[in-house]
Amino acid sequence: MGWVRSPSGSPSAGLRIARFSEAGQNFPMPKTINILFLAAEADPFIKVGGLGDVAGSLPAVLHSLSDEEFSLDIRLAIPFHPAMHIDGLRPLGMFTLNKGATELQVELMESTLKGVPVYLVGGDPIRLTGSVYSSDANLDAEKYAFFSLAALEIPKQVDWLPRVLHANDWHTALSVYGSLTKRWDHPGPHPASVVSVHNLPFLGPEVGSILEAYGIRLAPTDLPEWARTRPLPLGLWASDAIVAVSPSYADEIMTPEYGSGLNDFLRARNDRISGIVNGLDVDAFDPATDEALVANFDSTSLSGRSRNKLELQKRLDFTQNPDIPLVAMVSRMDVQKGVDLALSAIRSMKAEAFQAIILGTGDSQIEKKAQKLEADLPGKFKIETRYDAKLARQIYAGADMLLMPSRYEPCGLSQMIAMRYGCVPVVRAVGGLKDTVQNERTGFTFQKAHHQSLKRAMLRAFSVFAEKVRWVEIQRAGMEQDFSWAASAERYLELYKSLLSK
Repeated sequence: MGWVRSPSGSPSAGLRIARFSEAGQNFPMPKTINILFLAAEADPFIKVGGLGDVAGSLPAVLHSLSDEEFSLDIRLAIPFHPAMHIDGLRPLGMFTLNKGATELQVELMESTLKGVPVYLVGGDPIRLTGSVYSSDANLDAEKYAFFSLAALEIPKQVDWLPRVLHANDWHTALSVYGSLTKRWDHPGPHPASVVSVHNLPFLGPEVGSILEAYGIRLAPTDLPEWARTRPLPLGLWASDAIVAVSPSYADEIMTPEYGSGLNDFLRARNDRISGIVNGLDVDAFDPATDEALVANFDSTSLSGRSRNKLELQKRLDFTQNPDIPLVAMVSRMDVQKGVDLALSAIRSMKAEAFQAIILGTGDSQIEKKAQKLEADLPGKFKIETRYDAKLARQIYAGADMLLMPSRYEPCGLSQMIAMRYGCVPVVRAVGGLKDTVQNERTGFTFQKAHHQSLKRAMLRAFSVFAEKVRWVEIQRAGMEQDFSWAASAERYLELYKSLLSK
């Protein structure tokens, strides 16, 4: 499947999808859909944030899907970051990528993840920084442009032609733009393309000169002028389908408030935008088997949960009392996450009977405000400024409520984990939080990004917490929600099918 541009090349003429690579040459729908899935990180190889969870889970679930008509051959490609240490890597060889008069060496290696072939791409631009993401925009621009364009050569190296190219966020979006000008050394149709948007404001750095150095021409686009050399906008412009990571976020990115300056451009392409909620690895996050907990439990028997709460209160030097509501945040310390709103709400409620814990690290100014609040509210508020995966699980299993007062939240994972562990979310009704939390059935929602709105939602939750029977009903309703990747993967399969059938 490829793009066909009208002769005028005007934005109004736009682009249309056609299932041929040469005029008049049609190709049948394949029995097996080959998918090349590109990401900057993937758990367990390397993980920094939620994208690592997605790339580490979704391809494997897709790999397991098939029906009478289709099977999926999905393969994952990620950069071989210097911080990665992987046993059993198989070298597949080396090839070159031309950058001006320079030939850059590309190293290609292979591993597997739950039956999915994983290609790891190495080279000097990827070795420029030791971390997955750098504070130096120029280094990241070079690294991910190199990876995105080198990944387009993988099919030739392994003699396998993808029918769908699926990129994630700005780091790999240039692969979709680059594929428009690539000559695929295979007979058959050009691959369809999908770009998943996990966080629209991260558009990527300026890459115009880098693309030109790699021989990728900058085509005329209907993007805003400032966006015509940024990776994510270029990938969105070139893609056949745009997937936001929740239905509500798909709507929000077409508005001025959340569109990062691309709202008009995206609204003109609303027919190719959809929203699919990210899933949760329900085997990895299961309170019935989680070894981090002092007592395991499930929705049919919550008695073990009380033991986790008492143990958490003891660890935090709080009064051990199951009747005091214990509120938590497990979050990056960031304005986007609304941590400042939570701190203000908690301070304004100091006369109420409750306990609160925030686990996370990030913005130093927010950390200082949290530390000041801890000093002002001894025995009531605790801050842990570090990353601690084991403590996070213990918080989900022991806290009564999880706060997520996000200013925007494309999907969110913490609210799903919390519900699975019987921790009732109190969230702002935005993005994926709006799509996954049902007010006063599986959690509590509020509308405005203001600490008073959060405070009112917390007080509502406290009131219901005192009604033990109703509270348990809300806990169980949340625990019984299906947040597995299976449902989301089915949506992706339908998307792939629809692209190949047009």
